[in-house]
Amino acid sequence: MRPRWTVFAALATGIGIGLAGCGQQPSPTQPRSGGQADTANQADPAARWADGYCGAVNHLVRTLTTLPEIDPSSPQQAARTSSRLLSSVVDGIDQTVSSLDRVGPAPLPGGTAARADLLGEFASVRKRADDVRQRLDSASGTSATKTALGDARSAIDDVARLDVLKGLDATPALSAAGKRASGCQQLVVPPAPR
Repeated sequence: MRPRWTVFAALATGIGIGLAGCGQQPSPTQPRSGGQADTANQADPAARWADGYCGAVNHLVRTLTTLPEIDPSSPQQAARTSSRLLSSVVDGIDQTVSSLDRVGPAPLPGGTAARADLLGEFASVRKRADDVRQRLDSASGTSATKTALGDARSAIDDVARLDVLKGLDATPALSAAGKRASGCQQLVVPPAPR
């Protein structure tokens, strides 16, 4: 299951364009709600766990597709709107982490480690986004504001680079469980033919 994160990539591109003052972010397609174990998953604990894992991640994807727009009309306005955007990212990560905590122990080897690795990545990205948001809020002067805006773009790029499904590829059993989980299928976009 090698997913391509087109939602994250489109988000990062759109935000980058907004921060560069060349336009506004696009509105990527919003995925269906995930995390609800269907009837088939009730009898399959591995698929049910994978569905909860992917459902938590799906929440973050939904959050990121509804982020506030960046107003590039002036450095000050871009800083204010970027701060709101980063605040939404932090809130989305917090809610996703909370959902991942509720998933419980994995019934397959490698699942608990995959979740722990993802939580560590989320903690790092969240801290960076929150630090940049605080710098944007306290920046005074055009130079400090522009530096903070560059840092904001970099922080959003960090979010876009998250490979949140790589943990499900850690073992063949986890990968198979992810393929049986409807919440995971909502997150996977088949790679383009070469």
